[in-house]
Amino acid sequence: MPAREVVVGSRIGLHGRPAAIVVKTAQAQPVTVRISIAEKSPVDARSIIAVLSLGAHGGDTVTIEAEGDGADAALDAMADVLAKDLDAEA
Repeated sequence: MPAREVVVGSRIGLHGRPAAIVVKTAQAQPVTVRISIAEKSPVDARSIIAVLSLGAHGGDTVTIEAEGDGADAALDAMADVLAKDLDAEA
């Protein structure tokens, strides 16, 4: 299963607005994307509650994974969004 590690670029982390953007990006993918942090189990990146439950802060490293046709492109899209400072784009 393809996976990538990405440093969360949003200064405050994956709180309300940045988490919603991450979820929207995941929902637009043709495959299911899962996201995890440290010792926590991977969660469905299409779920706002699941993404918020990770408690990811700015500078934390998260792992994203996807499987199936389009997995690499999905991971590219997710990595781009996660690495941005989405707080600065408000």
